[in-house]
Amino acid sequence: MTAVAQRADAAVSHGSRVEAAVSGGPLDPAVVGARVKALREASSLSLRDLARRSGVSAPMLSQVERGETSPTLTVATRIAAGLDLRLSQLLRLDEAGTVTVVRRGERRRGGNPRRGHRFQVLTAAQPGQRAELSRHTLAPGGTTGAPDDPPMHEPGSRETALVEQGSLILLCDGERHALQEGDCVTFDADLPHHFENPTDAEATLLAVVSAGLRRS
Repeated sequence: MTAVAQRADAAVSHGSRVEAAVSGGPLDPAVVGARVKALREASSLSLRDLARRSGVSAPMLSQVERGETSPTLTVATRIAAGLDLRLSQLLRLDEAGTVTVVRRGERRRGGNPRRGHRFQVLTAAQPGQRAELSRHTLAPGGTTGAPDDPPMHEPGSRETALVEQGSLILLCDGERHALQEGDCVTFDADLPHHFENPTDAEATLLAVVSAGLRRS
């Protein structure tokens, strides 16, 4: 048994089922299975990989993914740990409701005036959220960061950015990429990167950061 599995055993009773994890009704095994499979595949893990990381056998994982069995809380906790997630993230227990609305006036705002950079985060700050949408404004000559800034996002993160207005330069891992209005770029957000506005006109971009599923 792995150390992850041992910690899971200490934390959760063997007899409890995932159905007991949510008040108001059981979790559909098919839903849980589809969620596990999607997260495993997004992490580029085989069943054997996840079995090794979680301490849950590959045949058991296969049954869970096909919705043929409802895992105990111990097994579910091991699977979550193998994916480097909390159980609540795996089962989406810490997401309040199916719809979350962020009003215009409720957006989180920030930036660095010295660098001519302002941003607004359009998505809610809630546990278990796997992606964040933000809108960035760069003044003429502005930049989102310095060349020697460390990566801001966790390992495995990916970023997609759409230039709404103006022209920008993306510097990612030492390479320069010229972007014009309407261009869309996707890159590994855990690499050193920043955007620059080399023009004399304001530029804006929308950015979506998808959180990494493996934190290694």
